[in-house]
Amino acid sequence: MREITATGQNVDKAVESALAQLNTTRECIDINIVDEGKRGLFGIFGSRPAVVEVTMKPDAIESAKEFLKVVLKNMEIKANIEIAKEDERNVVFNISGEKMGLLIGKRGQTVNSLQYLTQLAANRHSKHYITIILNPEDYRERRKDTLIQLAERLASKAHHLGKPVSLEPMPNYERKVVHTALSNNKNIQTLSKGEEPKRYVVIEPRKKENNK
Repeated sequence: MREITATGQNVDKAVESALAQLNTTRECIDINIVDEGKRGLFGIFGSRPAVVEVTMKPDAIESAKEFLKVVLKNMEIKANIEIAKEDERNVVFNISGEKMGLLIGKRGQTVNSLQYLTQLAANRHSKHYITIILNPEDYRERRKDTLIQLAERLASKAHHLGKPVSLEPMPNYERKVVHTALSNNKNIQTLSKGEEPKRYVVIEPRKKENNK
């Protein structure tokens, strides 16, 4: 985290000086005014420059990564974390190492909970919402295949029973997998219910239109 002290004729000038030194913008810094300065007589006698301390705000992705490192260390899990995909709104952390089964947890409950917390850590320092996906040992790819099979099986069940079927709570990324997998099924429709982080998918039969 970079921090500098800058001076200027007034606070604005001091901040402009700091921005030039850091090669950044106001949105990316925190400002602490140490001394507002003094204009002095005729702008010369008794004048005192303004002094500000400027600190670069933490990078959202790096903050998320550091948070994840601390949690894994507390879980006594030795792991390597790599950013596999990153754009302005989506980041995938590939995780490899020991005890990945412990990290994933039963039906992915542990990794999903940690993913939610890591996402909160990232968005504390982000100007826009960021989606974080934790992918230990390619778990997300395997989980996607499992979800597609599960969605198709439950869709058939909902259609034949003629009543809705609910899935367990899952993160937004996994709910999208279910919605997409069943988007072309004309016998059923899907919707999400509940509040994060316990939001879940409901698969229900489509209502038959009455013939006029």
